[in-house]
Order: sequence, then C-alpha cells, then structure tokens
Amino acid sequence: MQYTTTYQSPLGEILLAADEIGLTGLWFDGEKFYAEGLDPENEEKDIPVFYDVKRWLDNYFSGQEPDFMPPLHMIGSDFRQCVWTLLREIPYGETITYGALARRIAVERGLERVSAQAVGGAVGHNEISIIVPCHRVVGADGSLTGYAGGIQRKVKLLTLEGVDMETFYIPTKGTAL
Repeated sequence: MQYTTTYQSPLGEILLAADEIGLTGLWFDGEKFYAEGLDPENEEKDIPVFYDVKRWLDNYFSGQEPDFMPPLHMIGSDFRQCVWTLLREIPYGETITYGALARRIAVERGLERVSAQAVGGAVGHNEISIIVPCHRVVGADGSLTGYAGGIQRKVKLLTLEGVDMETFYIPTKGTAL
C-alpha cells in the first residue's frame, strides 16, 4: 500500500508517496512524469516517513544541506537503480554531466561504454526528485536540460545550493526541455 501527502515548497506544491519501507515518490505539481509510479490504490495519510521527508525538505529549502537521509524505497530496473545510486553521491552544490555518469557506470560494470542518453532516461525517470538530486546533472556543454520538474525549478534548486550559474545556459530548442 502506498500513502500520499503534500508539501508546500517555495517552488510549488509537492506530492509525496511512500510505503512501509520508505519514500517512493516526490513530484512537483505539474511536472513531466507526475505521480508516474504511484499505485492507483493509495491512501492520503501522514505516516512516519513523511515527517522525516518534510523535515529534510524544510532544511533543504532553508538553504542548508540536510545532514540525514530519510528512508527511500526506489523501484526500478537494475540500470535505473545504478544511476539513482550515483545521483545520491553527487555532492550538494556540485554538478556532473550525463556523460560523466555514463563513464562511471561503464567502469563500475566493466563495460567499454554506456550511453549518456540511456543515463539521461534513467535520470529523467527518477521519482524522488530533490532528495535524489537529478537536478545536479547537466549537459556536457553547460546546458540545463532534462529536469522533469521544469528548467526554471532546476535553476532555482542549483542556485539555492550555491552553484555558480555563470557556466550554464538554458537551451532554446531540443528534445530534453
């Protein structure tokens, strides 16, 4: 059984979903894959994991790096799990490119190469945004693409973390807007 609640963030309402194990989803209202992994049979109820998640989000949106991780229950393929694990390793206030993530996965799996586009697909389907920081992944050319919550939210999240935005730009066309 999944449970849901909402959180009012400075960037809009966020839907939270969790089961008995941990947080299963965190989506901005109106984002590209809103509630994609949410079980249709869910119940709106404040369960203990939500208190931890809301405390984490309160710390984060106050401009502090949270010093704890709420329980997570990410559901996806082995490849997506691998990508999401690497996302959690990106330090607060830093960014990494899709290509750099792909190279790390190739090394970890003993492969010659992993597609940056495949990594982008896994990053884009991260159902626990912010806490699993997919907003910290950028294009090799400095483009701020591929954030399901919207590019403007990505800019605001990176700015909140103190990222120097001078080297990045918002593309005007492309498939990952």
